[in-house]
Amino acid sequence: MSSDHYFSPAPGTELRTRTITVELGGVTREVTTANNVFSPGHIDTGTEVLIKYAPAPPATGDVLDLGCGWGPISLHLALASPEATIWAVDVNERALDLVRTNAAALGLTNIRAVQPADVPADIRFRTIWSNPPIRVGKDELHNLMTTWLPRLESEADAWLVVQRNLGSDSLQRWLEAELSDEYAVSREAISKGFRILLVSRE
Repeated sequence: MSSDHYFSPAPGTELRTRTITVELGGVTREVTTANNVFSPGHIDTGTEVLIKYAPAPPATGDVLDLGCGWGPISLHLALASPEATIWAVDVNERALDLVRTNAAALGLTNIRAVQPADVPADIRFRTIWSNPPIRVGKDELHNLMTTWLPRLESEADAWLVVQRNLGSDSLQRWLEAELSDEYAVSREAISKGFRILLVSRE
């Protein structure tokens, strides 16, 4: 059995791509996915919940999709805000290649699919959307939060979707305790066993 996971930087298994049909921007579209990426057969339920309940993204500026997988959130953001720059960030190179493939197929030129280290240090985000990789473990998840949430602009926010059974309530409590007073953390929606957490920066 392969030890590769969707959060493996360079999956060693042979690439097997597939075409699936999904709804993005209110339109049915074909996209490419592959093995050893997150939710290759469909848009994950948590991602669907996030897209449904998060508000329209900013029309311009830099927007982060943290843990982008094959790109459903990034593609949604890019379609909704064609004048914004969407940073699709993941450690999985196979996933990043799929984001680039899907962006090109949809004619989207405003997506930058990159490794975390390749996001310029001076970039600050108008919003962050994330279906974070809970299965990387609590320490790594917390490291992701403390690395990227401070890169929000003033008066910006982050929208996170986390399954209740995988620790959404404990993550909310940790964020409330860990982040400084310039951040506010709230639970904005509950749907299909998922929680939508909002982190707002003053």
